[in-house]
Amino acid sequence: MTTLLDPWLLLVVSLPTGSASTRMRVWRTVKALGCAALRDGAYLLPAASPQAAQLVDLAEMARKDGGQAWLVHVQARDTEENAALRALFERSAEYSEWLDGLAQARKTLNELPAGELGRLLRRHARSYEALQQLDFFPDGTSDRAKAQWRDFRDAVETILSPGEPRATPGTIARRDPIRYQGRTWATRRHLWVDRVACAWLIQRFVDPGARFVWLEDPAACPDDALGFDFDGATFTHVGDRVSFEVLLASFGLDSNRGLARLGLLVHALDIGGPKAPEATGFEAVLAGARKRLADDDALLAEMGSVLDSLYAHFSTDRKP
Repeated sequence: MTTLLDPWLLLVVSLPTGSASTRMRVWRTVKALGCAALRDGAYLLPAASPQAAQLVDLAEMARKDGGQAWLVHVQARDTEENAALRALFERSAEYSEWLDGLAQARKTLNELPAGELGRLLRRHARSYEALQQLDFFPDGTSDRAKAQWRDFRDAVETILSPGEPRATPGTIARRDPIRYQGRTWATRRHLWVDRVACAWLIQRFVDPGARFVWLEDPAACPDDALGFDFDGATFTHVGDRVSFEVLLASFGLDSNRGLARLGLLVHALDIGGPKAPEATGFEAVLAGARKRLADDDALLAEMGSVLDSLYAHFSTDRKP
């Protein structure tokens, strides 16, 4: 059986002696793209990587500055040479450095306020995602990093939101909102991002006559209540969707532009992901409101106004 060899893309650049600024831009860019430097001016990437297309722009930039640039498709002669090329992209050292930082951060979790915990989580999420983007050939090291990142994220979420639900597999059933009017809805007390957004969504778009019960113990959820955002609840995390996104899908609201963008914000703050620019401000306002307002009804009323404003902002293309 023939073993497939990886296709590679090689950028060869030659710049005039006086092009110091272009030379620096080239070096910074190839480093950011995850290229392997075979020698000065020769940079290699897996041809199948998303970053490979950006080498075309880099070559054009070099030519515009009076240099020369070639993009060459290459392939190893055999599996041994292919393995040697793959080894140039081995990321264990970067993962080890990141894991050391994660271990140090974990020692401080119980000392940090909610807002700082959220910022810490997002900072490490960004660095982890950056590593993953350059990890063209994942191996056991990346698997270990993934497990450590999951444990770290769970530890932060446990502090921010005790009883945070575990995601369940499966599909999300479509529901008729007419059958969900005037109901009692229940979730864990001391509302945080996902729960306060879910309660606002229910009240604003699903069941305007909703009554809420804030639970000290999710096991004590009334039999006639619709639970959300806890293990065993009617509406909770499914796959990679947080409870807010599950509610959107359940009631056919995920095509609403403003709500979909709110969903991205809630997702990023709750379990990580690409950060919406408004996320930090929303989290800070919520953290401050939780300090001032011990009552979850008052917290929902106050944060409901914030979510109304964000929804209006997200629903329009007009710039502020």
